[in-house]
Amino acid sequence: MAKIGSVCTPVGKKALLLGSGELGKEVALELQRYGVEVVACDRYPGAPAMQVAHRCHVFNMLDGAELRRIIELEKPDHIIPEVEAIATPVLKELEAEGYNVTPTANAAWLTMNREGIRRLAAEQLGIKTSPYRFASDYNEFKKAIEEIGIPCVVKPIMSSSGHGQSTIKNTVDIDAAWKNAQEGGRAGAGRVIVEGFVDFDYEITLLTVRSCSGTCYCEPVGHIQVNGDYRYSWQPQPMSPAAIEKAKDIAKKVTDALGGYGIFGVELFIKGDEVIFSEVSPRPHDTGMVTMISQDLSEFGLHARALLGLPVPAIKFYSPSASLAVVVEGDTDKIEMDCLEKVLEEPGVQMRIFGKPEVKGHRRMGVILATADSIEEARAKADRAYSKLKVNVLPR
Repeated sequence: MAKIGSVCTPVGKKALLLGSGELGKEVALELQRYGVEVVACDRYPGAPAMQVAHRCHVFNMLDGAELRRIIELEKPDHIIPEVEAIATPVLKELEAEGYNVTPTANAAWLTMNREGIRRLAAEQLGIKTSPYRFASDYNEFKKAIEEIGIPCVVKPIMSSSGHGQSTIKNTVDIDAAWKNAQEGGRAGAGRVIVEGFVDFDYEITLLTVRSCSGTCYCEPVGHIQVNGDYRYSWQPQPMSPAAIEKAKDIAKKVTDALGGYGIFGVELFIKGDEVIFSEVSPRPHDTGMVTMISQDLSEFGLHARALLGLPVPAIKFYSPSASLAVVVEGDTDKIEMDCLEKVLEEPGVQMRIFGKPEVKGHRRMGVILATADSIEEARAKADRAYSKLKVNVLPR
């Protein structure tokens, strides 16, 4: 029988978040609704999840010895990775020693490294993907481009939110793409993937939940990304019956291979009825923030419920919805979100302000959510709300 004791007592449950951004913040809140003690970890102080957690630790999660020290100190019931920059081999060791990693340490290891998940999908499971090559140095990189052809996309094998990603449209882009990939990886300079272009009509995230009830799926999420970074998403993305069944089949094969309980963001390219696998995240997905307004249990609520060993018998979808990222540019630790009374004056509009402590360059600082009777209306409503928002970037 599943049980949760009094919070912050020996009979309670404790979850340790490895990564404390806006997605981790929502997971922390959902866990606390079940009376779970939450410990938030990240590489910098004041991260969003730290602002709502019971306790926090600031350290470099790529430092295996420090990662082990914190986990052995806290002795959590659940270790929940939320970012790629983690010493995942240590998680595998700790799992073998009896710790519980969400969804599994192997899933964290495979998916936080693009090479691991691509080889699993394409070479072990036989799932269709874009053509690809891996390169460890500049000479291998140039050879990979020759074999894949131009245009192509270059990504560090370990990165997120588009960091280090480039599109090579002609030969003059090669050197800059290599430099960007080496500077943008979560673990620093290193191996990259070169991917061939895929001809597709649209791309989706199929949020897939593995729980003690089995596997279930949210309505497909359509989205727009800029250089690999989420900007816009909507739900449901219209798909043919054949395409949605193929998407679910691929998602189930991949998530079954990864194992464990929790939510997975399975990214897919769709061309007519054809479905091509792109990537998977074994945790809530940024494009899935739309679920905070579109359905009864958000992707964060589903993740918390599943990883705690609780059933997810069904997901109730409310109505077509959209999410629009609020991206701020500048170099400051003082930001004002202004004219909020105008942003929120229309029915069916919500906003989340993440509370990130600073911006250097550009950073996602909030999201606008909208719901309506159609996707088009929801997107238009989100656009109208965003147009009324004024962001004041003040000097440090």
